[in-house]
Amino acid sequence: MTVTEQLASRLSDIKPSPTMAISAKAAEMKAEGIPIIGLAAGEPDFDTPDFVKEATYKAIAEGQTKYTAVDGTPAIKAAISEKFLRENDLSYDAKTEITVGTGGKQVLYNAFMATLNPGDEVLIPAPYWVSYPDMAILASGTPKFVSAGPEVNFKLQPNDLRAALTTKTKWLVLNSPSNPTGSAYSAIELQRLGEVLKDFPNVMIMTDDMYEHLVYDGFEYATIAQVCPDLKDRTLTCNGVSKAFAMTGWRIGYAGGPAPLIKAMGKVQSQSTSNPSSVSQAATVAALTGDPSFLSDRNKVFKGRRDMVVDRLNNMPGISCTKPEGAFYVYPSLEGLIGKKTPAGQSIDSDSSFASYLLDAAQVAVVPGVAFGLEPHFRISYATSTEALTDAMNRIEKAVKDLA
Repeated sequence: MTVTEQLASRLSDIKPSPTMAISAKAAEMKAEGIPIIGLAAGEPDFDTPDFVKEATYKAIAEGQTKYTAVDGTPAIKAAISEKFLRENDLSYDAKTEITVGTGGKQVLYNAFMATLNPGDEVLIPAPYWVSYPDMAILASGTPKFVSAGPEVNFKLQPNDLRAALTTKTKWLVLNSPSNPTGSAYSAIELQRLGEVLKDFPNVMIMTDDMYEHLVYDGFEYATIAQVCPDLKDRTLTCNGVSKAFAMTGWRIGYAGGPAPLIKAMGKVQSQSTSNPSSVSQAATVAALTGDPSFLSDRNKVFKGRRDMVVDRLNNMPGISCTKPEGAFYVYPSLEGLIGKKTPAGQSIDSDSSFASYLLDAAQVAVVPGVAFGLEPHFRISYATSTEALTDAMNRIEKAVKDLA
């Protein structure tokens, strides 16, 4: 029997990350000398703040390079607990209701592994971050999707939520601001969803707040346990430092939630990765307790990029793009381009074919909407330089005009 034949059957049910695949292909083309502009990966072009780096150097010098408690040091748990109280009006006990993982993805995965049994459903609004369904499948759950398209600004509606919930639903996943759309739920919108969830006491809520600090136009951020306190005892409030603090490589995610769930997640982590990096935890303490003023300066840059990209896309025939409240993504529709042909005579019959066309003809890498569960769209990350974005818009505009 070959090694391939020995692989677990569960792998046939999951897909590699399409974002990573496209980024890898773009990197290969760039290495070959092709002037690719990558708009696929969601990674800020800003550097980690200097005060975070300095705290890390100090931690290393002080010998904070050993194993730590499995799901976080007392210092990082205290900093996270204080952050939740200060910024979200949420009280979590640092010892029993806070968990820290190797990136936000591990925190979500731990929660699914700790709770899902075969037959349990995970309700996921579409479009969605690419990893939610596959993590649920790996944990023996069944992803169930409910569409939330541009006509509702990519936000789950209360009536659709009610219709989708069943006795099999174990989790509802909310992501605000969203990857891939950038749409964010207001406090009132969350309260309306919460009214529905009150009638389904066995459903747990996982809220992925990774882009919390990346909001624009005066949008007031809220998270569901904050505005629906009666749901707090069955909500896992997930966050991290990757995006707002430009700390993607440091790999720190965290969550606050009910003590029994947090304990179970720690048990899963104890037999997988054990503790996150000790120095990354020290860096995160500095990030969460330091001066956050740099965030507003960076957000001004992100907002300017968003506005430019949205305006340029909406002036391209066949493309329409809503203006998102946050994150650093836009999710334009290309419905008006379906059926057109490239100069080489190939048909644009899907967002996948359009993304391939842009990569080959314009040397711009984007992610097709099929990866996020809602077509025909594509995702652009504007977490790159304004100069590169301007060049990319020029290339996309020419490629669209060349379609017949």
